[in-house]
Amino acid sequence: DSSSEFIPKCRTCRRQAREQAGEGDHHEGLSSDEELTPTEVDEFQKSKDNVLEDSRKIFEDVHADFCDIRKILLKFQEWKEKLPDSYCDAYISFCLPKLLNPLIRVQLMSWNPLEQNFKELEEMPWFRAIEEFSDAENVSESK
Repeated sequence: DSSSEFIPKCRTCRRQAREQAGEGDHHEGLSSDEELTPTEVDEFQKSKDNVLEDSRKIFEDVHADFCDIRKILLKFQEWKEKLPDSYCDAYISFCLPKLLNPLIRVQLMSWNPLEQNFKELEEMPWFRAIEEFSDAENVSESK
């Protein structure tokens, strides 16, 4: 089969080209198409930093009660305890995912599960807040 012969020849050619160019940091088994030049890495990092900086500014002008997931969920918990019929009629359990989505997405902007020192989702403050709210909701339903 000519295609199976083609692959090793291409690798050999690329390896020889790297050796002649003095590029010794290639890892065998990785495609050279996946390798980024230092310029591309710098551009990507600058772009990523800009996006992260912009994401920090999104909620600058929002009142603290409305950009903190724990505080938002506390308001809903108070509503449920004070006016359970109204809370139930508003189908809040269906609304919360859409309401919290933008807040969670901003917090996940810098999360990268492929990095060595990434933070588990279960350890993130927003996850714990939702978990506590769910536990409180289950306790109040059992009463």
